Amino acid sequence: MNVTVMRQVKFCAGHRLLGHEGKCANFHGHNYVVQFHVNGKEIDELGRVVDFQVINQLFKGWIDEHWDHGFLLWSEDDNAIKALEQVEPNRIYRMPYNPTAENMARYLMYEIAPDLMSTVEGYDLQVTKVVVWETENSFAEVSVDNARAQADAMLEHAHRSRFE
Repeated sequence: MNVTVMRQVKFCAGHRLLGHEGKCANFHGHNYVVQFHVNGKEIDELGRVVDFQVINQLFKGWIDEHWDHGFLLWSEDDNAIKALEQVEPNRIYRMPYNPTAENMARYLMYEIAPDLMSTVEGYDLQVTKVVVWETENSFAEVSVDNARAQADAMLEHAHRSRFE
């Protein structure tokens, strides 16, 4: 049996998109909502895949510590990083690629979720989908079905665009 549960995490953060052709090239922020879909193959003696609080502590804890009320920037965005480092205190999270909703979703899915899920003992769980809502009208979704192909294509496009 496969059962999926979802936990939603809200946070506020700033970012900018290096090389963007419009407004998103400027510093700005969003009230993000991230949905973590976790799949389990078994139900415990209480009838749960996992307690929602476990998922919340892991993912909200990580987001609160690293992204909430900070700036997410591409590690190659030297100009923005230098500018924000002038402000004390500052909270800058350097991402390996531009902090679009798509890239944030795949980063959470492939870089963060596996490490966090490995700390949950007694359950066989897998994050199967991450949805990042950038606004109430716009979101990006990465799932195990399509994530690897999308991630490879986005990474290839980002590198090609950056160096052409």
